Amino acid sequence: MQDLTTIYRDYLACLNAQDWDSLGLFVHEQVTHNGRPFGLAGYRAMLEQDFEQIPDLAFVADLLVCDPPTLAARLSFNCSPGGMFLDLPVNGRTVSFVEHIFYQFADGRIKTAWSVIDKAAIEAQLAGR
Repeated sequence: MQDLTTIYRDYLACLNAQDWDSLGLFVHEQVTHNGRPFGLAGYRAMLEQDFEQIPDLAFVADLLVCDPPTLAARLSFNCSPGGMFLDLPVNGRTVSFVEHIFYQFADGRIKTAWSVIDKAAIEAQLAGR
């Protein structure tokens, strides 16, 4: 069996390629996100919407910590969301921020995800700080 870090890096490559037909190889059919039961179809819809709102979105792992079946990541983003993003008027400006996310894997796929985005970093950039 592949280790979770390899599976996770392949998952990020799948996201960055927007290879939605392969998403089920990495995400469990009964996935939850921040306590909400999304299911694979809902999770896919969330990601598709993210890429629709942020065409230059790229998932970059700065830090991975793995203690199976749990994996934690610090993801870095440098992108230009259109319109409102996290209830902030980004309107196409390029912003940099991180997301801290914890995953629980089951059967080699993501079953649970808990994430927090550093919204304060975006607010500071929009305020010119």
